[in-house]
Formats: sequence, structure tokens, C-alpha cells
Amino acid sequence: MEIFTFEKFKNTGMKKITVYCGSNKGKNPEYAQGAKELAQEMIKRNLSLVYGAGNVGLMGVIADEMLKAGRDVIGIIPQKLVDIEVAHRGCTELIVVETMRDRKWLMAEKGDGFIAMPGGIGTFEELFEIMTLNQLAYISKPLALYNYNGYYDKLIGFLEHSAAEGFLHQAQMDLLIVSSDPGEIFDRMLAFEPKHSEKWEVK
Repeated sequence: MEIFTFEKFKNTGMKKITVYCGSNKGKNPEYAQGAKELAQEMIKRNLSLVYGAGNVGLMGVIADEMLKAGRDVIGIIPQKLVDIEVAHRGCTELIVVETMRDRKWLMAEKGDGFIAMPGGIGTFEELFEIMTLNQLAYISKPLALYNYNGYYDKLIGFLEHSAAEGFLHQAQMDLLIVSSDPGEIFDRMLAFEPKHSEKWEVK
């Protein structure tokens, strides 16, 4: 598998956006509305969706909205989840892989940028993996938190606490795009300039 490195990355625009989101819709119906609003902004900007290929939760909501508008939807899913019938059969392209690790690497490779919508532990894992890959310059791509309905407020507070305590580089916080407005998210992703620090110790 090809590895995208800091040196070879050039932000000449975005075509495919990898979106991480929940396999549940959450208790508040506003989250589904947020997923539709994000999809509408992607449609307006002629972007394609890369996601985890689920037909349930917010994953299904954003995929359905994109497909309804005729946009490309690339779903990547492990065989185990296909077997329990959560794969979205309407995807423009459905890629079945062996493991969750394969899925995450392929989603990281195919996306020109990343957005974490409200979600659970799987979304958190994907968010932090992309932050780590950016920090280590395995990739250098924009990453955004779609903070719809203030969902990520407490997580952002914890990350700021981690930076203040010297366990997280402030530069990593500065690179993380945070907004509840899809238009602002994509404007800032397009303006993204990769930065990398060789310094490991936080002063």
C-alpha cells in the first residue's frame, strides 16, 4: 500500500472526503439533520464521499443524501460487517476488506481530507489515528471536527487541557479544524497548509 508522506503532499484541491461518523443516529434527531447539511455542502462543492460503508446510523444518513444527488459514494467495510448485513449495497463502489485495520488504512489513503462527525468509540479512534499520522508525517491532510450541536465541546476542552499540561503539541491543536458550519469546514480545509515538527518533547 502506498504511503502518503509530508514531502509529497500538495494541497491542489479536494475531490474525495473521508467522513467518520456513528453507526447510531444519536438520541437527538438534530444529528441526522447535521449529517444531511454536511452532505449538501459536499454536493454543492462536487465532492465524493469515502466512508465506512454502513447502512445504519449517521453513516447511512450521509450516504443516502449523497447518493440521492447522484454523487459518488465509496464505501469500505470488513467482511465481518458485510456478514451481519450492515453494508450499504447502494454505494457507487463497495470495497470489502479483511480487517478493520485494512479499512482504516484504505480510508486514509483514498481521502483528500477528513471530517469526524458525531460518533462513538470507532469515530474517536479514527480521529486520533489521523491526528497521529499527521503528526508523524505519514500523511499531511486536513482534518476537521464537525462540532454539530456542540457534540465535541468537552473533547476539545480535554485536548486543550492535554496541550496545557505538556502532553500534546499546540501545533497539533492549531491544525485541527473545528466548526459546526460545513461551509467553513471546507473553506478551511482548502486553505490547509501542512506543518510538521521534528521536536518530540513538548516544552
